[in-house]
Amino acid sequence: MLKATGIGVGAGIGIGTGVTGLATPAGAAGAPLVHPGLLHTRADLDRMAAKVKAGARPYTAGFAKLTANRHAQSGWRADPQAVVYRGSGTPENYRILYNDVHAAYQNALRFHVSGEEAYADTAVAILNAWSGTLTRLEGSADRFLAAGLYGYQFANAAELVRDHGDFDLGRARELMLHVFHPLSDDFLSRHNNAVLTNYWPNWDLTAIACVLATGIFCDERAVVERAVEYFKHGDGMGSVRHAIPVVHADGLGEWVEAGRDQGHALLGVGLMGTVCEMAWNQGIDLYGYDDSRFLKGAQYVAKWSLGGDVPYTANTRKKGAIGGWSGAETAARAARADPGMTRPIWAMIANHYTKRRGLPASYVTRAAAKSAPEGGGGDNGPNSGGFDQLGFGTLAFTRDRVKGAVGGPSPSAGPTPGGSRGAGGVRAQASASPVGGEDLAATGSGDAAGWAAAAGIGAVAGGLLLLRRRDRGRGQRAGE
Repeated sequence: MLKATGIGVGAGIGIGTGVTGLATPAGAAGAPLVHPGLLHTRADLDRMAAKVKAGARPYTAGFAKLTANRHAQSGWRADPQAVVYRGSGTPENYRILYNDVHAAYQNALRFHVSGEEAYADTAVAILNAWSGTLTRLEGSADRFLAAGLYGYQFANAAELVRDHGDFDLGRARELMLHVFHPLSDDFLSRHNNAVLTNYWPNWDLTAIACVLATGIFCDERAVVERAVEYFKHGDGMGSVRHAIPVVHADGLGEWVEAGRDQGHALLGVGLMGTVCEMAWNQGIDLYGYDDSRFLKGAQYVAKWSLGGDVPYTANTRKKGAIGGWSGAETAARAARADPGMTRPIWAMIANHYTKRRGLPASYVTRAAAKSAPEGGGGDNGPNSGGFDQLGFGTLAFTRDRVKGAVGGPSPSAGPTPGGSRGAGGVRAQASASPVGGEDLAATGSGDAAGWAAAAGIGAVAGGLLLLRRRDRGRGQRAGE
């Protein structure tokens, strides 16, 4: 039974072939951009520092995960390259870039939590070295992935030290605007001269993340609007209604890339969450857009990844180059999922919906509990997939529940009363669609049980009991 469909369902799910003309979101043009305002606001950074100083869990375990990572050490030295290559048939050296970018991010984050200047100095040295050396990205189609992934990550690391006296902000802006952003923007327009459905959602989502991060970091409102409008209405598979084409009667939103494999579906959810979080911190509510469609898709992937059965609507994608080779591929069912596979993506999503919005999200909270404390680049293997997300969500995104807060964001990152409009002109959703008299996400056990689902009652790391069942009668949640 289908509750709603984003695009046609039948013999296949099709996506148009034209390039979308992108409009300006209502009310966005005059709103100032907030700094820091990518994945972390000043309030977020202050919260992390205060919680760790107070010995609060699970922040302490999350911070221990950060300080143990080899990338988060002040002795890290950058190895900048003039040209970065990613893709078969090229002299690949992109691993140098992603290791250095993650080292910059982790050192910058460690500085904000600990207050130790050596880590900020290290982050600045890494970022300045790359902005003074890197001139272009080359390779196969994978160069677009390099631009998207390492572009949004570079911007996030740089945002954390933008006020440091030694940081070359102007040069970092030039790097984002002239090296990373052009490839990502071009991909959203031309998709490497391929038919739109040739590339699964995560390709678009890397590009959207880079374009959005560039717009925010460089104070380019039109670039922000470009990313936001593509998220909502873009023709490619990464826009929200193409990535989540079907919403079922149980409230779960079918993630189309589940028909490919689990690893890439998790990547897509993490990237969409990253886009939503960066937009939220600028007062633009993509988390709640289209009746919280992203929540429905995240719940679907979380349930499937935890070993649950999920429906899947067969779809056929056209493949190939425009005016060249063409073919088709059909995904008939959700791929096999390994409950042991995870990525550091869930804490951010779970905390937004359950703590900021007051919505239950049982599968997402269980997935977050299972992966806690989340690490980052270097904690999930040496290959590029382990560096697709910046991670450390247990430290960075755990938050106290805001009682009665259901609504859209303000540019200061605080939720506003239900019915308000964010800077992006998106009507805040008071709640997700009810199913049988219950909220959308009430499709499993409650949130308190969800947070405590991993490893029985809890998980122990660094000698601390991270997750425990709290007294729901006092309105508390595990992890607060």
